[in-house]
Amino acid sequence: MTVTGVDFVALQVRDLAGAAAFYETRLGLERAPVSPPHAIVFATEPIAFAVREPLPGVELPQRPGAGVALWLKAGDAQRLHDELLAAGVPIVTPPVDGPFGRTFSFADPEGYVITIHDR
Repeated sequence: MTVTGVDFVALQVRDLAGAAAFYETRLGLERAPVSPPHAIVFATEPIAFAVREPLPGVELPQRPGAGVALWLKAGDAQRLHDELLAAGVPIVTPPVDGPFGRTFSFADPEGYVITIHDR
């Protein structure tokens, strides 16, 4: 038996309601109709994305996710960048054009660095 690919991504967060609100209001994600306990799943495709409370025994560091690269696809990366910048969201790397289209990275309220691309 072999693994066929990534099927679900969840970030463990300290403030579940705050993290969910950020992804809804700043990135426009919509909640899936059903979520497991202690998590909020978004209706993203082709892979479901969620924020969840930390698993038992997990203490999140000041900057969670160090060493992990999470990329999300957007219809217009530059426009999203401009909206996040105007809202005071920390931009980690400014927009550049590359093999994945317009690309930039920001820090979410929990400190995760998320990269956005539009190709």
